[in-house]
Amino acid sequence: MHIIQITDCPRDAIQGLKKQIPSEPKSAYIQKALDSGLFHSIDFGSFVSPKAVPQMADTEEVLKRLKKPKNDTQLLAIIANERGAERASQFDLVDILGFPFSISEEFQQRNTGASREEALLRIARIQEIAETAGQRVRIYLSMAFGNPYGEPWFAEEVLIWAQKLIEMGINSLALSDTIGVARQDSVKELFAKFNRNFPEIELSAHFHAAPGQWQELVEIAFELGCTHFDGAFQGFGGCPMAKDELVGNIPTEGLLQWKGIDENQIEELNSAFQKLVSYA
Repeated sequence: MHIIQITDCPRDAIQGLKKQIPSEPKSAYIQKALDSGLFHSIDFGSFVSPKAVPQMADTEEVLKRLKKPKNDTQLLAIIANERGAERASQFDLVDILGFPFSISEEFQQRNTGASREEALLRIARIQEIAETAGQRVRIYLSMAFGNPYGEPWFAEEVLIWAQKLIEMGINSLALSDTIGVARQDSVKELFAKFNRNFPEIELSAHFHAAPGQWQELVEIAFELGCTHFDGAFQGFGGCPMAKDELVGNIPTEGLLQWKGIDENQIEELNSAFQKLVSYA
């Protein structure tokens, strides 16, 4: 299971918490996760409007407190437009810019204030900014398994938008189940099609699921060639729009156990995360 790569997502875990967590405990947890060497990357913060996500208003301050790890773990920041990319480009520590591109037109408008076609233009400009700064771009295909707006879902539509992004030079995509509606059949269908049509891209999975349902989805995706998964400790965060309040992120500790990581290392990080969220 050494080929499995995990992105830990404290940003997704805490961004919806109403009480502001100070910068120091945020940076302390992120640094510990970085230094552990257990992760491909840490989704640590976002360069977006503080009005939209108040919890991420101190992303720059958190970054200033971090030190580059002695391993290959990378830092990923979420952005929604060129301005966010410009802000992120000022920091050498940031390796990856994550942009949410929605299969749902409605959600793209709500989430980034742009249509899908307008979002493609943004991505092109973001690529230029990232390339100049020596950073990479990962596109999160949100609502990849369905949406709450009654818009029809077809696997082929996900493939069409993925093809457009790949033709633009994007080589890292994350199939994202934004509202926790992915099931075994849709996961099998979508990952099989991606594996067959786009074998050359770096594909990851960002699932949201109830506590007892995540592993079957992860294992199906893994069997179909996906080796990169996102998680957040204790399943924190994830799904404000999900119909089931138990739905959240895939627990990072579960992914680490599935990968075969030592329990003591897992517990040490889990305790550090618990300390982080205790401030909220």
